[in-house]
Amino acid sequence: MLVTFEFTYILILLFISLALSMILFFLGYFLMFKVAYEDKLMGYECGFDPFGNARGEFDIRFYLVAILFLIFDLEITFLFPFSISIMSMTLASYSIMLIFLIILTIGFIYEIKKGALDWS
Repeated sequence: MLVTFEFTYILILLFISLALSMILFFLGYFLMFKVAYEDKLMGYECGFDPFGNARGEFDIRFYLVAILFLIFDLEITFLFPFSISIMSMTLASYSIMLIFLIILTIGFIYEIKKGALDWS
């Protein structure tokens, strides 16, 4: 037997979940209402009638703030293990994390100086 007994239940669960998801997908596709009317085909924009082109260009600052949020959010995930194990850290590991935080602070100050977060 190619699959050991330990993985048999996992494979059974995988096949059942795949079969169930395919059944539900096709069942929903064939049972849905296919009547198209004007309100249904309109774009939804906060409860208001859409105005302007939905494919319009956004200001680059929106993307910049989103990228900055992702970067700083990722750095916060590095701080969680540091904060949990701070009592058992050596001086070397503590200084490495301190260097990391200094570099992060320098990057944030650089972004502020360049005006990346100014909306005026």
